[in-house]
Amino acid sequence: MGYYVVDRMEGTIAVIVADDGRTFDVPRNELPKGSREGTVLRADDGDPDWSKAQIDEAEGRRRLEHARETLRRLGETDPGGDIEL
Repeated sequence: MGYYVVDRMEGTIAVIVADDGRTFDVPRNELPKGSREGTVLRADDGDPDWSKAQIDEAEGRRRLEHARETLRRLGETDPGGDIEL
């Protein structure tokens, strides 16, 4: 099984991004109930059957915490002030 993230919603279509960078345009009604932008899904690799995908809340929390930690570390190295080009 692979991980996929709901990148954005465009009307009735959800744009899904796989961890390997592939993108999928999927009708919103084929996704698990409760899916929204940022939702992490687990589904079969290859050509996923989105009706069988599962929301992975634990992986979503892990990724969010990792992003927060990365931003915190980047903020520590920022000297502040204006940028000179």
